[in-house]
Amino acid sequence: MKHFLIIVYLLSIHFVGTAQPNRPNIIFILTDDQRWDALGIAGNTIIKTPEMDALATAGTYFRNAFSTTPICAASRASILTGLYERTHGYTFQQPGLQQPYADIMYPKILKENGYYVGLFGKLGVNMKDPARYFNESDFYDRGEKPDRRGYFYKMIGNDTVHLTRYSGQQAQEFIKNAPPGKPFCLSIYFSAPHAHDPSTEQYFWQAKSEARYKDILIPPPILPDDKYFNQLPLEVRQGFNRTRWTWRFDTPEKYQNSLKGYYRMINEIDDEIGALRKLLSERGLADNTIFIIMSDNGYFTGDRQLADKWLMYDPSIRVPLIIYDPRKHKPSTIDAMVLNIDVPKTILEFAGIKPPPNYQGISLKPFVDKGNISSGRDHILIEHLWKLPEIPSSEGIRTSKWKYFRYRLINAPEELYDLQNDPLETINLAASSKYKKELSKLRAMCTQRSEELMSLKLAPDQQPVSQKSY
Repeated sequence: MKHFLIIVYLLSIHFVGTAQPNRPNIIFILTDDQRWDALGIAGNTIIKTPEMDALATAGTYFRNAFSTTPICAASRASILTGLYERTHGYTFQQPGLQQPYADIMYPKILKENGYYVGLFGKLGVNMKDPARYFNESDFYDRGEKPDRRGYFYKMIGNDTVHLTRYSGQQAQEFIKNAPPGKPFCLSIYFSAPHAHDPSTEQYFWQAKSEARYKDILIPPPILPDDKYFNQLPLEVRQGFNRTRWTWRFDTPEKYQNSLKGYYRMINEIDDEIGALRKLLSERGLADNTIFIIMSDNGYFTGDRQLADKWLMYDPSIRVPLIIYDPRKHKPSTIDAMVLNIDVPKTILEFAGIKPPPNYQGISLKPFVDKGNISSGRDHILIEHLWKLPEIPSSEGIRTSKWKYFRYRLINAPEELYDLQNDPLETINLAASSKYKKELSKLRAMCTQRSEELMSLKLAPDQQPVSQKSY
């Protein structure tokens, strides 16, 4: 135990770097449940995201970005720590993120290395005294009331405002009050466009957005037919993915209203980005402030007659990712698979700080500097480890060509998809003898990678997760 504590201490101090002149400011915007194609530059011709699109067009747009886990608590812990869920062990119903993992969070490292650090909005990870890792912070999510007060309960002056507007205002005040001559890192973790689950209406937007999409008919969801739903395991068909579909998408009227609300809420985040860019320009900070924009996980908008995330299909794990560095003039679109766990390492590299050796992601700065280069990554592990019957736990491997996954705690067939010929993942090849070799290879890779990540833990799991054998 003594040796373990010494190792953790050394890991917590060895990466403290020397302050560098003219280090950039960094603004990291994390949205909640924004699927990868809920973005104009992704080819969506209905949604209007001019600010995000402008940053992507002038900067670096990653069109194959993924969350390692399609569930927000685990993903947010991964974003903070640079670790797979398999390693940090944090998800819902955990007592809290354990201290060895909190010690390597990117905000803590930035603060120790001279950055003025702030975070406003949905932290989404329980931990001991999180405010100590920031110079300024305010942690909140949707309210408990089962109506519009889920999003309208915070006040600016005498006015009750939408959470998106509130977070945006806090971000502006942070920039205005940040110490001059000191670099800052501002993280804005918006609650939008997450639905307000307890409410009948689900989506809430500001009055200014009422006319947006009003006269537009949004096309039907991807794979809407019964056969795609019926192919799912019984536990998924009877689980929360289906329940929430009935709340939001099970009639044409609900579908249109929910999608328009979802898009409006993303628009309003885009508005706040525009306001921040305007403020940065007015204060002479725009030319030295990097933007990183990402979502915590993907989202089903009626695909396969499902809602929410939690599964291993691409709509659930694929996310938008944009990096805009105004000091660079090499706009590029990146094909490589990149991950949520790459973001903390990227932030630290931009800041000129050596990241801890524990980080399991890669830095995305070389893509910003050089364009569409190889990542050296030929596969990614995807996983959802929370032991909750209503959202069955699963894990898998994704390459540029193949997707393999398996459910961990229920009796369901493995799934294998040829992504190049079947990008919508409609034909499960796992039972075909023709693909037996590929199935065996990916199955073994999934098991091996999972075991490797388990062996890299900095502390024992507080609640061990049982494992099904294949």
